[in-house]
Amino acid sequence: MNYRHAFHAGNHADVLKHYVLSRLLAFMARKESPIAYLDSHAGIGLYDLRGDQASRTGEWLEGIDRLWQATDVPEPLQAYLDLVRSMNPAGELRHYPGSPEVARALSRAQDRLQLNEKHPEDGRLLKENMASDRRVAVHLGEGWYVPRALMPTQEKRVVLLIDPPFEQADELQRCVQALNEAIGRMRQAVVAIWYPIKDLRQLKRFYSDLEKSNAPKLLRVELYVHSADDATRLNGSGLVISNPPWGLEEELQQVLPWLAKLLGQSQPGWRLDWLIAEQG
Repeated sequence: MNYRHAFHAGNHADVLKHYVLSRLLAFMARKESPIAYLDSHAGIGLYDLRGDQASRTGEWLEGIDRLWQATDVPEPLQAYLDLVRSMNPAGELRHYPGSPEVARALSRAQDRLQLNEKHPEDGRLLKENMASDRRVAVHLGEGWYVPRALMPTQEKRVVLLIDPPFEQADELQRCVQALNEAIGRMRQAVVAIWYPIKDLRQLKRFYSDLEKSNAPKLLRVELYVHSADDATRLNGSGLVISNPPWGLEEELQQVLPWLAKLLGQSQPGWRLDWLIAEQG
């Protein structure tokens, strides 16, 4: 494996992914019962935007830095932005939370986190970064095994984030397989799959496979910073979410246009629809 998320930390895709994750946890926290958060490809959890890897690409300058400097931030984005600000108390944007830290910081005392990272060095750093929180367990294994290895959870409510590196040609198909395995073990599970928007032909097959999945309902959320027809670059990113909590769709309808305008680089846009609509 040569993928290291530190090169891409804080980019426009992270902003979308981590904002949506923060809202999934917030909506679910309206009930007192505990939540299990599972992360199949967790990364290291904390990133230095001024470090060597992030500095080589500077992708965060077109992502979290734009949000950091914005003055008219919609209220639903505030908890996520406040978390980033809390990691940078001097007022200079340098440190950025990955999905494990977003989930850890925004979860409650009764919640539990199970994080998996395959990359040996990243796994070691993840363990170090999460060592002070007894609610967190870190696993060093193959991320695709997470649904079958860790589900069902003792908690009746679960959020599973599937966010692979997309280095292999079959990873979109493996995402669908992991979704089916997760729903097969816990039909009520909230499963969020992140994916890049690059090759539209591959995405059309992905959408078709998702429509045939066993998810009870499946919401598609996409944000474009460029026109989606150039397969040589990252034009945007998306999330498909099984069993999204009530209220999320309505909120996204308000926030996505603002985010597209803020993060757009050439031809911004967004999409929000149901790949599988709730029956009845």
